[in-house]
Amino acid sequence: MHSILQPEGWAKPLGYANGVAAHGRLIFVGGQIGWNARCEFESDDLAHQVRQTLENVVAVLAEAGAGPEHVTSMTWYLTDKADYLARRKEIGAAYRAVMGRHFPAMAVVQVAALIEDRAKVEIQAHAVVPD
Repeated sequence: MHSILQPEGWAKPLGYANGVAAHGRLIFVGGQIGWNARCEFESDDLAHQVRQTLENVVAVLAEAGAGPEHVTSMTWYLTDKADYLARRKEIGAAYRAVMGRHFPAMAVVQVAALIEDRAKVEIQAHAVVPD
């Protein structure tokens, strides 16, 4: 399926991989935010929006016959770094509830704002389904 790239002598990352090598059919998931299927926000809480955003990513993956285990990379865009750092345990629990213990290559970036004013997080993902 895929291989985690961990250079010798590097400290093991927590909650992500430094790199992933994969071969198969590529799936690109556009930026998803923390609203439901009706494009309505149910909460302004960051951990809740992270969980909903990840559920949205998984729903898009399912349309291609893929699941969380096929994700090779994710980019997270957050509007509040301090809120993210303060809520890491809750966010981690939400991540594991939706994605399991699969940790792809990831980047997290703080941005000034997202297009939807109530959005606190946007996640873009890439996946590879083996041939």
